[in-house]
Amino acid sequence: MAQDYDEARPDVAERSEETLKRVKEMDAPNARTVTEELDEGEALDGPELPGAIVDDELVVRVLPQAADEFTCGSCFLVRHRSQLAREKDGVKFCRDCEA
Repeated sequence: MAQDYDEARPDVAERSEETLKRVKEMDAPNARTVTEELDEGEALDGPELPGAIVDDELVVRVLPQAADEFTCGSCFLVRHRSQLAREKDGVKFCRDCEA
C-alpha cells in the first residue's frame, strides 16, 4: 500500500485545528474598529518625525552660468574653467570624468 508523505501527521493536524479555533475565539480587532480608533486617537500635529514630508515651499536662487564656467558633457555639472580636461566637438569634459 502506498503512503502519502505529503499528508500531515494526525498530532500536527490536531494542534493546527486547536490553534485555529483559539485564534477565531480571540477578540482581535477588525479593519473597522482599527479605523475608528485611529480617527478618535491623538491628532498628528505633534512633533515631526525625521524624513516626514513637509509642505513648506523651498526657495532657491538660481544663478546663470558665469563666463569662466562650463557644463561638463559627461556629469552635467557646472565647473570652473580650471577643471577643464579636454574639449571634443564642442563638448567640454571635466577632470573628474576624465580620470
